[in-house]
Amino acid sequence: MGNLLGRLRYKDPSTVEECDSTWETDSESDELPAGGEEEDSGISESMSPTDAVRGCEQLENDLPRMDDIMESSNRVKRSFYAAKDLYKYRHSYPNYKQSRQRSEYHNLRFYLNKIPLVPDGIYIEEILTTWRGDYEKLEHNHTFIQWLFPLREQGLNFYAQELTQDEIKEFISTREAKRRFLQAYTIMLDFFGIKLLDKNGNVGRAANWQDRFQHLNESQHNYLRITRILKSLGELGFESFKLPLVRLLLEEALVEGTIPNMRHSALEYFVYTLRQHAQRRSLLRFAQRYYQPPENFIWGPPKKKHLTVAGASLGKTDGNERRAGKTREAEDLEGEWITVRQRERLDLEEFIETIPL
Repeated sequence: MGNLLGRLRYKDPSTVEECDSTWETDSESDELPAGGEEEDSGISESMSPTDAVRGCEQLENDLPRMDDIMESSNRVKRSFYAAKDLYKYRHSYPNYKQSRQRSEYHNLRFYLNKIPLVPDGIYIEEILTTWRGDYEKLEHNHTFIQWLFPLREQGLNFYAQELTQDEIKEFISTREAKRRFLQAYTIMLDFFGIKLLDKNGNVGRAANWQDRFQHLNESQHNYLRITRILKSLGELGFESFKLPLVRLLLEEALVEGTIPNMRHSALEYFVYTLRQHAQRRSLLRFAQRYYQPPENFIWGPPKKKHLTVAGASLGKTDGNERRAGKTREAEDLEGEWITVRQRERLDLEEFIETIPL
């Protein structure tokens, strides 16, 4: 009966604006509710294999190249598919699936090295010990990513099973699984030209960043992988690791210009994997300072009309104060990032062992 009532109450968002609460009123709390997700009373339906394939094709079609974006300002618009997909993710897919029995937790068992990924028949320990730096394998194998970074949604590898809430709880409470998950994360970071700097999830350029960023700029299917990785970090207890990665990718795409083709995906997808409104706002304000052409920046707050009384515009002073506050917020974020990039890298195994798992 409870599930039936939930379905009756749930209203699927029908517009980008209904999917995006980033710029809601300042009175809205930026603190996460219990469980770490945005509050929502609705549910999300399970995705069929056919819908999953169609969804992944839609994601690929939504990844425009720079010349496509710059051709006409009229063509720059928010993707409803992306907004709805990330809305459901941030709201934690309520009542997404019935719980499996413990013996069926394939994702956890894979990370405990008890079963191999299917269909390749490869165990996690083999991946962790032999795949690091094998960029050809990481680039052209398309079946491992769903096992390394599981989600509560179906991917293209239908042998990989979706996570459930119960499996997530078991995974998060299993130190061995979380340790291997972090090692898998560093393998993919290295593939992208990025290194993990410390136990707080801060990241910076790796020694191989020039070649890897050039490759990343030209291989846009990897943007889908990054979205999956960010989602999986949030599902498996590393929500705080998402902000530093998205911040670095925005800086490289918009400020340094090393990955210009990524900027749309970073703004349309990566930013919106973050569950805290304040974090999304800070990243978008930072991005808006560097986005070119500025009139094509479509991820900012909705424009509000000012009422005029006796020739004066109400809220003008408040608007100036808000703009100054936003600038300070973006500058504070930038200052923190400069400090992070100056840090020495710790030994990988050493600091993974220090992370409280």
